[in-house]
Amino acid sequence: MAQQPAPENRTVTYASAGVDVEAGDRAVELMKSAVRATHSEHVIGGVGGFAGLYDVSELLSYRRPYLATSTDGVGTKVAIAQTLDVHDTIGYDLVGMVVDDIVVVGARPLFMTDYIATGKVVPERIADIVRGIAGACEQAGTALVGGETAEHPGLLRPDEYDVAGAATGVVEADELLGPDRVRAGDVVIGMASSGLHSNGYSLVRKVVNVAGWSLDRQVSELGRTLGEELLEPTRVYAADVLDLAAAFPVNGPDGTTGHGVRGFSHVTGGGLAANLARVLPAGLEATVERSTWELPAVFQLVAQLGSVPLPDLERTLNLGVGMVAVVDPAVADDAVARLTDRGVSSWVMGEVGPLDPDADPADPDRVQGAKGVDGGAVRMTGAYAG
Repeated sequence: MAQQPAPENRTVTYASAGVDVEAGDRAVELMKSAVRATHSEHVIGGVGGFAGLYDVSELLSYRRPYLATSTDGVGTKVAIAQTLDVHDTIGYDLVGMVVDDIVVVGARPLFMTDYIATGKVVPERIADIVRGIAGACEQAGTALVGGETAEHPGLLRPDEYDVAGAATGVVEADELLGPDRVRAGDVVIGMASSGLHSNGYSLVRKVVNVAGWSLDRQVSELGRTLGEELLEPTRVYAADVLDLAAAFPVNGPDGTTGHGVRGFSHVTGGGLAANLARVLPAGLEATVERSTWELPAVFQLVAQLGSVPLPDLERTLNLGVGMVAVVDPAVADDAVARLTDRGVSSWVMGEVGPLDPDADPADPDRVQGAKGVDGGAVRMTGAYAG
């Protein structure tokens, strides 16, 4: 039997289903200039193509190029941005989470794409998010070559959104950094975070909720409102990391391993010890001395406000260390000085030695292997300064 058409007053359109195509077009117009600012002569075409194009002719000069790729999101930090209706910083969190995973192996990030899903496209809000992404890409020296905004009415509320991104980079095969470069006696250098970055917000939001604190609460220890602190953007380390690797190359003049940077660890989900363990080889153990730095105020606040046990804090939050470098001891002091000159607070926090065969596997201060990597171990010792 033939289907009867819907009565005229029940005609269904894409707009009546909750999707506003014209709003999406307006959002693109608002973000165009910010995206273009990340483009170099390597980017082919402009904004709005089906695919982002990037000229990789320069790779022909590489001896053996490896491509590196990473993808990530921002997590529940977006809930803070949505509550405060502040959207121009969350892009820095996205770029930091994605690009700084690539540079740990010494790869130079070439280009990035983003994806935004929202219940309702509000052009100004989408443009703010993308402007933040573009600003962070500029800072990292990465081209933003494309993206997608998807309107999902019925799945997300009108004021809700989530963001994700992916990036691709390149590194010479013989300059690849990682566990096979690390030696006993190497030094561990910590680089200060800008705050919570973009991990552990489910814990942080739970603590705030249980305490009954509002985001507009002025907190003397923080010197600003709680919401402003929680929305502090993730520090993007890409340019600083690559500068350090170039200044202290891992290869000597004869192509053998030299006195330089061995590798990096991006401190994200899982905390400092678990992420550092991922870049250590089996048979070695890094000892990290807590007394070498003081916990920033926001971490002390979370710990006290929620009576969060230290092991839980250390497995969840960065606790003031957003990136770690493992370097030859001969260049440790110069590496710290170079980072300091670039405005990155850094310090020697520990060293690498042989694995302790008698270590207690139940020791809460020790992590061996993490996130599927059967690598080395990290032992946290002492108490935090202050």
